[in-house]
Amino acid sequence: MYLYDFAIQNREIVKLVYTAVIGLICFLIVIKTNRLFKLSLHQGIRYFRNAFCFYGLAFIARYIFSVACYFTPNQTHFVIAKGVFEFFLIMAGFFLLYSLLWKKFEPEKGSYSSLFNKKTIIFYFLSIIIAVLDILWGTYFFMFALQILIFVYTSMISYVKYKRSEKRSFLGLYFVVMILNLVVWLSNFIVATFLNWHKSGLIGIYFLNIVIFLLFLYAVVRITRKTS
Repeated sequence: MYLYDFAIQNREIVKLVYTAVIGLICFLIVIKTNRLFKLSLHQGIRYFRNAFCFYGLAFIARYIFSVACYFTPNQTHFVIAKGVFEFFLIMAGFFLLYSLLWKKFEPEKGSYSSLFNKKTIIFYFLSIIIAVLDILWGTYFFMFALQILIFVYTSMISYVKYKRSEKRSFLGLYFVVMILNLVVWLSNFIVATFLNWHKSGLIGIYFLNIVIFLLFLYAVVRITRKTS
């Protein structure tokens, strides 16, 4: 209870620390998965890496815009901040999903870009549409709905891969992380829709996010050690 009271009373410090921790974790995941891709040339790893590049950009951009809006409060600034944050976050979700599905749509090897190609351009288009819809409606509903659907689907795919594979330790952890992501997005939806962004609920979501990102980092570190 004391930690909750401290976090609520020092909200700006908590935001800074939270952003720094998430940003650092994402940076480490991107670096390590990039090295892993160079060793394995597994295309799915590139899309997994892209997801955390966008996650890092989302949280860092949100903090920078929140500071800018604090010093120069303007409705346009708030709208831009909301749109940029949603765009990066939605892109991250798409890339995380595609890291599990890429084999169905692409050849296993190729010199194409993992950030910009005929398939991923659809993600950019859809992310912009979702962000614009939420701005026009003044809500986060479309982003929440899409992310919940994405993580329901990724959880199902992760479970199927876990059951079929002999290397169950990593895939089992991956499945758990997907389930936790789904829990976080459902919690976000509940806190935003029914609790009007209650501060205690937000602190709980911050904590869950850090746990999930740390689990992702642990999984990446674990697999890179096995391949090095």
